[in-house]
Parts: sequence; C-alpha cells; structure tokens
Amino acid sequence: MANVIKLRKGLNINLKGKAAAQVSAVPASAVYGLVPDAFWGMKPKVVVKEGDVVKAGDALFVNKLHPEMKFVSPVAGKVTLVERGDRRKVLSVQVEAAANQEFVDFGVKNATSLSGDEVKAALLESGLFSFFVQRPYAVVANPDDTPKGIFVSAFSDMPLAADFEGVVLAGEVANFQTGITALSRIAKVYLGVQPGSKLESVKDAEVTVFDGKCPAGNVGVQINNTHPVNKGDVVWTIGAEEVIFIGRLFNEGKVNLTRTIAVAGSEIKTPAYKKVLVGAKIADIVAGNVATDKKVRLIDGNPLTGVKTSEDGFLLAHSTELTAIPEGDDADELFGWISPRLNEFSVSRSYCSWLQSSKKEYVLDARVKGGHRHMIFSGEYDSVFPMDIYPEQLVKAIIAGDIDRMEALGIYEVAPEDFAVAEFVDSSKVELQRIVREGLDMLRKENE
Repeated sequence: MANVIKLRKGLNINLKGKAAAQVSAVPASAVYGLVPDAFWGMKPKVVVKEGDVVKAGDALFVNKLHPEMKFVSPVAGKVTLVERGDRRKVLSVQVEAAANQEFVDFGVKNATSLSGDEVKAALLESGLFSFFVQRPYAVVANPDDTPKGIFVSAFSDMPLAADFEGVVLAGEVANFQTGITALSRIAKVYLGVQPGSKLESVKDAEVTVFDGKCPAGNVGVQINNTHPVNKGDVVWTIGAEEVIFIGRLFNEGKVNLTRTIAVAGSEIKTPAYKKVLVGAKIADIVAGNVATDKKVRLIDGNPLTGVKTSEDGFLLAHSTELTAIPEGDDADELFGWISPRLNEFSVSRSYCSWLQSSKKEYVLDARVKGGHRHMIFSGEYDSVFPMDIYPEQLVKAIIAGDIDRMEALGIYEVAPEDFAVAEFVDSSKVELQRIVREGLDMLRKENE
C-alpha cells in the first residue's frame, strides 16, 4: 500500500472554464515550430538549414554543451525557417508538415531487458532525453550525471490544469507503464499520485499519495516531502505525459509527440481537451473558440506558471494546458474598492465573496491589481508553501545575492513553479518566480 502524505499548507484557486472531459483531435497545422526556450539551461546549435527535408524524430538542433542531446522534429516535412532574434538567438525552428508522415525507425525494444545505459542511449538518440529536468537549478538534465532518483508527478492541481489520470491517460496505460519501467533502469522512480488514484498499482516505482491543496501536485513539493535534495545531490524529473512518450518509443519504435492538452479558461467558448502535436500553431488549437468581445490573454500553460503567447506562437514542448483569461486592461470598475465584490476572489477575506460557497468559480484577469511594495515578513508565503523551507528568507537571500545563505535556505530544492501560489497571494506584488529563476541561474553560473 502506498505511503500517504498529508499536506496542510496551500491554496486551491477555483477558476471558471475548466475543460470538459471531451477529447477531440486538432486539424494538422501547416507549420510546426520547436522552441528552444522551452528547454531551460541549454544552448541550441541548429543542425538543419532551410530547405532540408526531415522525418518525425530527426534532430533540428542539439545542445552545444552536450551535443549528444538532440531536440527532434515532431513532424516530417521541410524546414522552412530558422527564426532568430537579437544576437542571433534561435527563437524557433519551423517545419512545414508533409502530406504523408514518415517517422525515424528507432526499433521496438523490450524495456525490461535493457540496462540503464542502453535506455539512456535510446532516449538521447530519439531526443526524448531533452524532456528531463534536473534539480538543482531546474534546467535540462545532464546526461553525464547519475541521479539519485527520477521523480514523476501524476497529477496537477494548478488552476485549470489537465486531468492526467481521468482524461489524458485514457488508452495510454500500457505506454505509461513501459515508460516507468524504462526509467527504472536508469534510477529508482518515485511516482506521486492523488488520493484514490488507480496508479498505486504501477510497477517499478515507489508510489506516494499526496493529499493536500495546490501546489501538492508540484514535483518539487513531492521531492521535498519525501527525499529532499541536499547539496551535491542530483535528481531528475519528467512530466507524466512525457513518460508516455518514452513508452511509445519502446513499444512502437518511433517518436510520437502527440499530447492531450486542456484548452480552458473563462474566455474559451467550449473548454475541452484536444489531441495535438508538440509545436502546433496556437491559432489552429483555439480557432473560433476564443471570446471576441474583450481583450484576451492567451497563456501557454496554466494561469500561474504559464507564459504569455499569441495565436502566432507554437505550443511549447512541456505544455499540458492552453488557457485564455481576460487581459483586464479595459476593465472599468466604478466604486471598485468600496463595493462588496461578491464575484472577486480574495485570500485575505478583503471581499465579501468569502461568504459564498467554496465551489464558486471565479473569473480572474491578468491585472496585477496594486503597486509593487517592499517585501515584509507577513507569513503570506509560508501559509501556502508546503515545503520545509523558509520562502520569504530564501527570496530575500536571492535578492541580496547571498549565495551561502541561499544554499543554507534550500535553493537547491526549488524551481520557480514552486513559488507560483506564493506569488499569487503576495500583497507586495513581487515577481517571485522571476527572482527564483535568476537566483538559480546565478548559483549555477557560480558553481560551473
């Protein structure tokens, strides 16, 4: 029986526009784009040129720091554009999809009969190794490292997050199990699930149930409450659907980057799930399904940790949601601060909405709603931060650039997403995720 960990800190944010459990396929995009910025901490070197013909699974760029690490095309077709920005930074590599899709044949393999090195080699060759993220630093994993464990969270409780077990996993159970078995050949696998999960019976993994409010589904929270990362330790994490990618590779012998994502949010006309390839055009995913009576912010990811995008963008490699909320810059609130605000969400009970049902759904826009202020030790962060870390002190140490104190306060364990809920409740409007990202990059550069 799986161990159960009860988390008492956190905050559930009930937003309007949850995706209904209906799955449909998105029509194929004419052009797909692979975005290097989705893989934090690597330096891309493009290995194709415009006009080249590639198969699904062929490398588009590699990591300069580890050239054996490939980033592969989700489709077969012709490379139409290597998009660059300032200082020739690679923004995306775009492929025009062919009418007939061809896949690189990596060969069907029995994961149970392979060694850890053989599994790692197969993942590097196919490009799927690029989906591993390591802690410390929350960057793409180093294939030369030997992790003390591989952590997978099989649920997300972020606002409007996709339901992995209830929807995404349907028809993919065998591939998920194969993926877990393959990972277990590299290092011990730790799987985090929610209460009542059917995945407690998964083989080749140590399963732990996490019972609590958001962000209980964050893999960082799960690591901290089971096997904390100390200085000198390296652990790898990977998304649950990316485990399915690995299972497909071994069971089918090809790279199939088809995801089931939640297209959700208050400004989506019909919130539902879509089967879509990594790198698909955002416009094709939301075509005709976004409200037009107000300004809308499209977010690649969930509202707390996702990045702002547009219909001209491409679905990022790790994304499991595409959400749309009001921009809010055209809002006109007469007597806003003095009205009871029954339809506004408040953590501090500043609005009368706390008198209503906890199941009430709210429409939140992208406004900050207040000016930036100095940080104060109010306990706001700690009340929603279910990790054995002092978040306020850690953030201040990062701002001060005090590396010794950052290490003592547990920076090796965290990623920006772990501070998303704390950032949401912060009355000082501090950009905590940006600060943590800068702190991790500073520490990584210092230790190189």
